Amino acid sequence: MMAMIGGRHRRWGSDFGGDGPQWGGRHRHGPGGRGRVFGGGELRLFLLSLLADQPRHGYELIKAIEELTGGNYAPSPGVVYPTLNLLTDEDLIAEQAGEGARKAYAATEAGRAEIASRREEIETITSRLRGLADDHDRHGAPPLRRAMGNLFTAVRQRAASGDFDRDTMLAVADILDEAARKIERL
Repeated sequence: MMAMIGGRHRRWGSDFGGDGPQWGGRHRHGPGGRGRVFGGGELRLFLLSLLADQPRHGYELIKAIEELTGGNYAPSPGVVYPTLNLLTDEDLIAEQAGEGARKAYAATEAGRAEIASRREEIETITSRLRGLADDHDRHGAPPLRRAMGNLFTAVRQRAASGDFDRDTMLAVADILDEAARKIERL
């Protein structure tokens, strides 16, 4: 079913705001609009900063970034683990004794020194990652999506009831038109 939203026909359930992120995938927009979330070297720096806060396993690092972005981005293990190996090779992090097969990592003194010298960059990256969560709330409009879904379901169920004659259809259209007028007046 199509709806007119922002002067364009949109499928019910598509994102609101047209220029917002596409919510189907795990990778959203980053430094240059749509595309990569981390610029060159930023994931390395950000993982290092997370490991300075507390020792973590690779999976915990992935989850920390996913939580920071409100579930809108999670780096793949295929990029996190090689980055951890790089940081280890650079002596910026070291493996910690851990339980089971998972390796925990923590920042070394050299790693902490790099973090201290690049604090402003880390804050910029952190702010941008938090912005992904804010952007999702703004463009994804969860309460509006829920309400539109409820509306669509109610109309669909009423139409499928077998008792959706012309008068009922016109009454529903009047209700929807009145709701549209009220929204326009907000």
